[in-house]
Amino acid sequence: MRPTIIRRDTSARRERILALLRQQGSVQIPALAEHFGVSTQTLRNDLNFLDARGVCTRSPGGALLRIGVQTPTEDAIEIKRQLYAAEKARIGRAGAALIAPGDSVLLDSGTTTLQVARHIRSGESLAVVTNDIGVMNELASRESIQLIFLGGILRRVNMSFYGLQTEQALRDLHVDKLFLAADGFHIEKGITTHFEPEALLNRVMCQIATEIIVVADSSKFGRLCLHKILEPRAITRVITDAGIPDEARAALSDAGVQLQIAT
Repeated sequence: MRPTIIRRDTSARRERILALLRQQGSVQIPALAEHFGVSTQTLRNDLNFLDARGVCTRSPGGALLRIGVQTPTEDAIEIKRQLYAAEKARIGRAGAALIAPGDSVLLDSGTTTLQVARHIRSGESLAVVTNDIGVMNELASRESIQLIFLGGILRRVNMSFYGLQTEQALRDLHVDKLFLAADGFHIEKGITTHFEPEALLNRVMCQIATEIIVVADSSKFGRLCLHKILEPRAITRVITDAGIPDEARAALSDAGVQLQIAT
């Protein structure tokens, strides 16, 4: 279990460095070393990581926040459920309509994927894999669905499981369709999320799926979070609402990604 602890600590430290960048506009390695109690080389790696993801610019001995890049913080699940609720319901209905009898489906954690689960047709015979407690609770009473729940380490901020145990369970599976949530959808930087172990888990999800369907309301477009999941052109389809920016529509078309507007 030691690698999981290391990954978690690294991810948490980088999130805190990003918070300092947003507060101060810049950071210096000596001050960070004193603050976090880690080596200057570790912090150089952290700042290089953030620089490569376009959220800061390296400077001698530190880094500057890159102007004009949105790096939002993660909302609690109670807040997420209230944001863009009508759009998420329409997206969920459109996603569920793509599920055919007998399909194997993987539902990522998230309030939009929960809407996909809620709109799966009654009596539909299929297999559903998930790491999300809300999705599990939604589908647990549906006897026609073979429900496979992935364990691991509980992340309370979104009530889902992650970690090496979760990843290993997924590697033994294959699914027809993955419904992938996104905290950020940046056309140049890709699909991103706030939490590094979650990004690692999402990459495994993508590897075992024939189709990758991103379900995201239009507020996610143009947002950039810390950890990249995959490039936009690797996606099969995006389901969103009519508020998606025109430049995002054009870029998805250029990348050969199917765009579906939920109505």
